Amino acid sequence: MNKRVQLQDLGLKDYKETWDFQEKLFKEIIDLKIKNRREEESIDTPNYFIFVEHPHVYTLGKSGDISNLLVDEKVLEEKGASFYKINRGGDITYHGPGQIVGYPILDLDNFFTDIHKYLRFLEEMVILTLADYGLNAERSKGETGVWLDVGTPFARKICAMGVRASRWVTMHGFALNVNADLGYFDMMIPCGIKGKAVTSLNVELGKKEIDINEVKERLLSHFLSFFEAELIE
Repeated sequence: MNKRVQLQDLGLKDYKETWDFQEKLFKEIIDLKIKNRREEESIDTPNYFIFVEHPHVYTLGKSGDISNLLVDEKVLEEKGASFYKINRGGDITYHGPGQIVGYPILDLDNFFTDIHKYLRFLEEMVILTLADYGLNAERSKGETGVWLDVGTPFARKICAMGVRASRWVTMHGFALNVNADLGYFDMMIPCGIKGKAVTSLNVELGKKEIDINEVKERLLSHFLSFFEAELIE
């Protein structure tokens, strides 16, 4: 089993370009797994962890409801935002500058073959990262992602999640609001969940801006710990 993970920080990159890049890596891993099985070989499959920020974009998962996007194409254009339907789970999600998006592209055969455990590990990685900043984040039963003040009228989401897996290879991932412009969330019903607010780390800490690279380092550290993985840069 190969527990080495290659880090790729793409900086600010178009959503569709990043999606195509993910698909390329995803397909390469699956093709190698098929080849190994067919030819009875044992070539190690690679693992990747992608960090990226996207220009303003709304994405709708395969089970999502388009009515959860509350504006039309003209408003999106005025706001400099794009829209894509994609093949992950979940409903509608916003990505934009000031938000850390993480796409782990892992062969879970290298770690453990349990998609629920995988999701719990991603959630816990974010929860522990937020704890590093003094925030008590947690899961919300029946709702994806990571939340603050769960079970109160002040419940608010700080991290969205949506993944896809095939032959135990993962793609898509999480989006953690660090210095996000929360006004863009008003143009949709986040993840299709009505009446729940969205927040960002800088807002919760009462700061204009948080060092986004420091947050990435903390996320990565917790990720490597949970998956008992070794980083390759």
